[in-house]
Amino acid sequence: MDDTLLKMIQLAQKGYYCSQIIMLMGLEAKGETNRELVRAMAGLAYGCGGSRGTCGALTGAASLLALYAGKGDESEEESPHLMMMLEELSAWFAQRVGGRYGGIACEAIVGQEGPAAARHICGSIVAETYAKAMELLLAHGFDPTGV
Repeated sequence: MDDTLLKMIQLAQKGYYCSQIIMLMGLEAKGETNRELVRAMAGLAYGCGGSRGTCGALTGAASLLALYAGKGDESEEESPHLMMMLEELSAWFAQRVGGRYGGIACEAIVGQEGPAAARHICGSIVAETYAKAMELLLAHGFDPTGV
């Protein structure tokens, strides 16, 4: 087990959701904290709360990409790489996770497996999706450490 997965497990044990874990990991890589952003990421958890929405690992990773490449205020421009990264992430997720579970909604992924199985299933998805987001950032010229 590597340090990243261990950290993710610790965050899950502290009650953070998949979308929050991905953002916390991304912020930590940058050497930053943002309590309000992490709190807001809870709105993406469990398919936006109803299980029928898109998996929070995907929406959390998309938010992480936008943290680096999106527009934050009037003085900034969105990176031309943002939509390309989001498209690549979504296509990868649809193939990798959707292909494995028959869809990308939480309901399709965890079904009626129960909390213990869901934690196992979701843990590997969160880890893979975070790794993919970091890979995409690097491939598109972003330094995930924010240096």
